[in-house]
Amino acid sequence: MQALTIPCFLMRAGTSRGPFFLREWLPENEDLRDQALIGAIGASDLLQVDGVGGGSSLTSKVAIVSRSREPGCALDYLFAQVGVGQRSVDTRPNCGNMLAGVVPFALEQGLIEADEGETTVRVFNVNTRSRIDVTVQTPQRRIRYEGLTSIDGVAGTAAPIKLEFLDAWGAVTGAVFPSGRRIDRIDGIEMTCIDAAMPLMLVRAADLGLSGRESPAELDADLPLLERLEALRRAAGELMGLGDVSTSVIPKPVIVSPGDDEHSIRSRYFTPRRCHASHAVTGAIGVAAAFALPGTVASGALQRSGSRGIAVLHPQGRIEVEVELAGSGELAQIQRAALLRTARKILQGQLHIPDYVFSRPTQGDDPMFKQAIAPALKAVTLAATLATAAPAAQAYPDKTITIVVPTAAGGGNDAMARSIAQKLGTLLGQTIIIDNRAGATGSIASEYVARATPDGYTLFFGYIATHGMNPVLQKLRYDPVADFEPIGLVGYSPTLLVANPKLPIKDVKEMLAQLKAKPEAYFYASAGNGTAPHFAAELFKLNAGVSMAGVPYKGSAPAVTDTVAGQTQFMFPSVFTAYPHVKSGKLRALAVAGPKRLAALPDVPTLKESGIDGVEVQQWYGFFAPAKTPRPIIEQLNKALNQVLADKDTIKRIEDHGADVETSTPEQFGALVKSELAKWKRVVVQAKLSAD
Repeated sequence: MQALTIPCFLMRAGTSRGPFFLREWLPENEDLRDQALIGAIGASDLLQVDGVGGGSSLTSKVAIVSRSREPGCALDYLFAQVGVGQRSVDTRPNCGNMLAGVVPFALEQGLIEADEGETTVRVFNVNTRSRIDVTVQTPQRRIRYEGLTSIDGVAGTAAPIKLEFLDAWGAVTGAVFPSGRRIDRIDGIEMTCIDAAMPLMLVRAADLGLSGRESPAELDADLPLLERLEALRRAAGELMGLGDVSTSVIPKPVIVSPGDDEHSIRSRYFTPRRCHASHAVTGAIGVAAAFALPGTVASGALQRSGSRGIAVLHPQGRIEVEVELAGSGELAQIQRAALLRTARKILQGQLHIPDYVFSRPTQGDDPMFKQAIAPALKAVTLAATLATAAPAAQAYPDKTITIVVPTAAGGGNDAMARSIAQKLGTLLGQTIIIDNRAGATGSIASEYVARATPDGYTLFFGYIATHGMNPVLQKLRYDPVADFEPIGLVGYSPTLLVANPKLPIKDVKEMLAQLKAKPEAYFYASAGNGTAPHFAAELFKLNAGVSMAGVPYKGSAPAVTDTVAGQTQFMFPSVFTAYPHVKSGKLRALAVAGPKRLAALPDVPTLKESGIDGVEVQQWYGFFAPAKTPRPIIEQLNKALNQVLADKDTIKRIEDHGADVETSTPEQFGALVKSELAKWKRVVVQAKLSAD
């Protein structure tokens, strides 16, 4: 496989550090994905000098994030523990420290929208199939890393991130006590096998001849102790139904001893063959659960139901865990557990993964590698060149492709572009990254692409505003026809008239009455002057004979956010942008600014049915390349794009947001652009629109 260049966020999350990736940035094949992670961390040597790892299991962690398909959850989080000095990737455990960086990363990538003040997001941990509510600080709807919260094991202070584990009990093994007992005895040692956020094997320090206050360095230097713990851990793995755990990092061994008072317990947590310098978050929850529940080797003297704070004391301080217990005795159950972490973005950029990480050395390696990996490598290599491409384009693509999106991350255009890019990258056999360049109604992004090298590695996700409306509204530094090569149409999305649901307005008739009675009291949001929401609102005002001030934003995402929040009262977004908010009740759909009602919203009338004629605005979307991009590349991209748009999952994802997929040839798409420019030029003249 060829070398990869992929986007990467390096973050400190809790007391761990590692790269964060969107799922779509990595190879879809799991074997190739794991090889890429090994290369990213540099797992092959103990110092990890050939990657971003730090020679420790705490800095050999990876977070893979995507929008969730799990009901009621917003994000999927897959954690990967990469080996230190060994080529291994384990996705069975969860990591609560890395979890602290998931929501900040997702907000920066536009996967979710921030609320004012603080934002709570339900995250689905793919590893353990458990849900966690994560609360972060978002003043002015932007993630804040700076703050006054400190956690032991990390220098300085940062903004608090609350993690509330909802159903992590027995998530990996199916039972909180997977052996069926609260205490097991192996080789003369009593232990508790517990699965609470993380499968753990707890043993008393005194039973091992220890005080429990030993430093990690002292414990790591005690080789007989490490060998004994590993033997006990393997036996515990069998008892817990995990099978042979010799190559797995779970269950984690934990040595426990009395804390400083009745509300604390001392813990030495292993990862599993070295003592953690501080403590894992998921491990702390497991230790706190064992302390709160009766009958374990870690049970505290104070047993009671309800909510209580428990301090897990570790080599660098303490982790405060809030545990809620229901019932008593053998019937006692953990209901929830919560704690605070912090996170910090260290750097953002591109990570280069060499080709040699995708082929293991023969000596000392798994002889099944060729059988397991070679077919996948062959499939990816074959996908890199479309069989019917012209000879001149067969070498394309051989590096990362960038799709420039002219709107802010998190909006409808961005969501559509990312959905397509994920499938398109797989088909072309190359990584595709999204570059959001919002501002000036798309002209910043348009000018950037118009001046890019015409080699097929910089593409543009244009739409009605960049190539139909804005160019006829004002003089720009790009020509929507001469400066671009059309690749293909993606589809259409009708425009909706929506209102903040708190307004005492149920339909267009009541809206008109309010606008005529109090014209100065209402504002409409747009994605910027020269966009479809702007044109539709101005046409509505003209044809309805009402007045309403407009507030232009840098993209549809912030415009919708403020309409939901009530900062503005009305908007004409695309159905693709508005539908999720309408469906959730955050926006009220008053009318369709199109020729017919929508199947997804059958009870919402058209504006014409509501008495307002002449306001029909259908947004369209499509891909462009810079002018003079070689014709064979344009044809190759058009064919690949149309294949993606024929994919059932892609069609459903786009249609679920109220848009209709429609494909074209480059020539057909070019003709559409020219006809749209002529159409909207007439509208600008008739409605006397301006960019001001």
